[in-house]
Amino acid sequence: MVATDIFADVKDAPIMDKFEMVREETIEEYGAKVVLFRHKKTGAEIMSVIAPDENKVFGITFRTPPDDSTGIPHILEHSVLCGSRNYPVKEPFVELLKGSMQTFLNAMTYPDRTVYPVASQNLKDFYNLVNVYMDSVLHPSITPWTLKQEGWHYDIEDAKDPLTYKGVVYNEMKGVYSSPDSIHGRKCKEALFPDNTYGVDSGGDPVDIPNLTWEKFEGFHKKFYHPSNSRIYFYGDDPVPARLELIESYLSEFDNKPIAPEESVIGWQKKRDAPWSLEQFYPAGKDGKPLMTINWLLNESPFTPQEELALEVLNDLMVGTSTAPLYKKLRESGLGESVIASGLSTTLQQATFSIGMKGIKDKSQIGDIEKLTYDTIQELADTGFDEATIEAALNSLEFSLREFNTGGFPRGLSYMLGSMSNWLYGRDPMEALRFEKPLAELKARLSSGEPVFQDLLKKMLIDNTHRVTVTSLPDVEMEDKIRAAEIAELKAVRDKLTEDEIKELVKETLALKERQQAEDSPANLAKVPSLSMEDLDRKVRNVPITVGEEKGVTVLRHDLPTNGIVYADFGLDARVVPVDLLPLLPLFCRCLTEMGTTSKNDVELSKYIRTHTGGVGVSTSTTTKYGAGHTIPEPEVVSNVFMRGKATYAKSAEMFDVVSDILVNTNFDNKAKFKQMVLETKTRLESAAVSAGNSFASSRIGSRYEISEFVGAKMQGIDSLAGMAQLVEEIDSDWSSVLAKLHTLRDLLVDRRNLIVNLSAEEKGLNQVQARLEDYISSMPLREGDVKIQDWKAEMQKFEGAGEGFIVPTQVNYVGKGAQIYGVGDKTTGAASVVSRYLRTSWLWDKVRVVGGAYGCSNVFNPNTGLFKFTSYRDPNLVSTLKTYDETPSFLEHTAKEMSASTLSNAIIGMIGDLDKPMQPDQKGYASMDRYLTGLTDEIRQERRDQVLGTTAKDFKELGERLEAVAKSGTIAVIGSKTSLEGDDVKALGLDIKKLL
Repeated sequence: MVATDIFADVKDAPIMDKFEMVREETIEEYGAKVVLFRHKKTGAEIMSVIAPDENKVFGITFRTPPDDSTGIPHILEHSVLCGSRNYPVKEPFVELLKGSMQTFLNAMTYPDRTVYPVASQNLKDFYNLVNVYMDSVLHPSITPWTLKQEGWHYDIEDAKDPLTYKGVVYNEMKGVYSSPDSIHGRKCKEALFPDNTYGVDSGGDPVDIPNLTWEKFEGFHKKFYHPSNSRIYFYGDDPVPARLELIESYLSEFDNKPIAPEESVIGWQKKRDAPWSLEQFYPAGKDGKPLMTINWLLNESPFTPQEELALEVLNDLMVGTSTAPLYKKLRESGLGESVIASGLSTTLQQATFSIGMKGIKDKSQIGDIEKLTYDTIQELADTGFDEATIEAALNSLEFSLREFNTGGFPRGLSYMLGSMSNWLYGRDPMEALRFEKPLAELKARLSSGEPVFQDLLKKMLIDNTHRVTVTSLPDVEMEDKIRAAEIAELKAVRDKLTEDEIKELVKETLALKERQQAEDSPANLAKVPSLSMEDLDRKVRNVPITVGEEKGVTVLRHDLPTNGIVYADFGLDARVVPVDLLPLLPLFCRCLTEMGTTSKNDVELSKYIRTHTGGVGVSTSTTTKYGAGHTIPEPEVVSNVFMRGKATYAKSAEMFDVVSDILVNTNFDNKAKFKQMVLETKTRLESAAVSAGNSFASSRIGSRYEISEFVGAKMQGIDSLAGMAQLVEEIDSDWSSVLAKLHTLRDLLVDRRNLIVNLSAEEKGLNQVQARLEDYISSMPLREGDVKIQDWKAEMQKFEGAGEGFIVPTQVNYVGKGAQIYGVGDKTTGAASVVSRYLRTSWLWDKVRVVGGAYGCSNVFNPNTGLFKFTSYRDPNLVSTLKTYDETPSFLEHTAKEMSASTLSNAIIGMIGDLDKPMQPDQKGYASMDRYLTGLTDEIRQERRDQVLGTTAKDFKELGERLEAVAKSGTIAVIGSKTSLEGDDVKALGLDIKKLL
């Protein structure tokens, strides 16, 4: 159907008497047809995108500018999803997580807006999601109890106890304010925007959150959560009139209620006429170092589409790659351990640019970094960028725009978030979806010789006086100071309370816990819409695959609609790598794309890749092969280094050539650059230990049981942290030895006998690249001697004791516990995965998040290895969380006895939704290759799907019995605060406590 027919159909729909069609256009770049509507009664704006995409998207966005840092928009984002008028259950959001086939279900708080998006490939499910979200935002069941749970409350269960703060957002933001990067970023925004809403923290500062009152909380919702203040969005292949009818059913009971401009429109921050600087401190471990950024506010009025596109290209030219001149100068300066290349940000009404360094040896070097940055920018403004570099940046951007590969993220949601950057501020939302015209205009200006980027550098950075240098300095005592201040504050509150008031708080605390643990009635649960088992596809979704051989090398081919792009994966068997070289492997992978080759230096290599391809990257993957008969096998590891590239069919020769050049000819002999990579890795791991300690805890547990996880931990686990510091010393004292190890890795890995090639393209593309493929395989060397597979199992460390605790400078904990619950030869079923998933959205959510106040809690079950692990995220507790883990078998036993048919079917539906997540063509080809390598045949996948669909209550009881192994003899791993890990209750656990940072 042509675009005009679709638009005509919409105009003729009966529902149009409730709406005004404002605009109708076709976005040629993406084959999308867009209609803008205005709801006549409320003035609500609706953007309806018609696209041939079964992954349908809905979103409703409200302008929600806060005037303080109590976190009111963030807490409200959590709270409106805790029950509503039509869905009077504790958390319909969680019920949807349990039993929907959603492909996206979340909510996001920005500095000036709150966004509620959902997505699903199933139309019935999609409308269910829209109904729940619309009712939730417009008619939430928020009460003072909601604020206590999701925001903050005084927690005291016994009148003799001290007061504590609890609340989900409160603890989430404690985790955020433990991260040096987050603390620094918060201060930069506050400094750049001293006069408007961006200067406060919409997420909430833990110091300020307890100042939020119920009256202000309730009033904020009444003011901003109204259709007149909303932007409503639809995308996908569903009919537009049905969208409007659904929305009208909610909007019809509201009148037009515009908010005064001074209360909802974001004011423009006026620029200062002189640069300034400021310092702050962050909680650090003994090795904490300063970090700094220079930050600019770029504009005082909207950019044109061409200006914004030009700025994106300029950002890429300056800091977009490791060889970009500003990034490269800072990186190679030796003034810090890694570059903070935040660069351009255009998410908010006014754009910013930020650049700096972390891991700075001494505060006195801040001035040197500033000078180097200013001198480099001035040099670039004087000399400009060469034509080849500009061509590479433009090609990279254009390839990305045309491919529009959003990975597992729904395309329609990417459209929505992009358009919102204009739409929210009263500008044209369709402008953000177009790129052909501004790209052509930019190219024309460049072709005429106009110094576009030099002029932008002068205007936006050199002559821009609204510039602030923010320095964050380490304070090893700050965590203790924060904790002491909190204790003193709570003591002061308690000292002012009468005995009766304390008793009332105890009563409130216990009442809140009782409410949190109360079960929803079956009648209310039945009101939450869900699919039925009949709505599910019983057949597994397969990917076309042809297995062939070229010159002794296995070649997998996937005939997929890739729109003229060939995606190529080159796998090298990593099982040839000895254990002592595993920590070097991720660094080796970085060298391949960042060091340059014997024929191209690092800058030339980057330029070549970006000019001729859509990108080339390198990564590692380690997992376990499936056992015969689908039982837990004797561990047989599958481990590879993957070089992944993509290019148009016409440029496939260049892609194959550069991949061959990189693998065979990388020049590793650059001591300074390699040392910088190691320092960057060290800094990244240190940051991750504080902000994402759950992944480290999970890895530590897994390394005790599984070879694949042992290998993964060797490459990027806790041991890697200390390993990076030792490696820096080795580089300085014996570079030749390190260099020899890098050459050894290449000699072991880059061998035609280790190679597997995976290609995804249309059939014509696969045929077109055949000759290039043969040339590539011929270029791969055959080393002397046999290929030796290493016995990694023999090198696994033997751990003793209950587990470990690692102290880091944080205000929260990441608590893990796990064990092997199936042994070699045991048979697992898909049903166990259903039960495991159900635990995340029921027991763990309720006990660890809702009652315990942690930001999150999860579990991972690997049906191929039999390993089960619990982990919590930004958790104020430790021992009580472990207690919850240990009580899981009892919960599952009770669940099996009391389970209703609807609870069981929802658990199954949610699991099927996970199995059927949409994938882009390159993801499909990669997933198919992974299944081939691990022996996960389509027959096994179908059998497991059948088992998922056939799950019974008995399966819940059986997994509970298996989980007794975790309770009785599981391994504990905690990344957490000194206060928590040195407490008396933790000592009884018998953990080996170490200081990590």
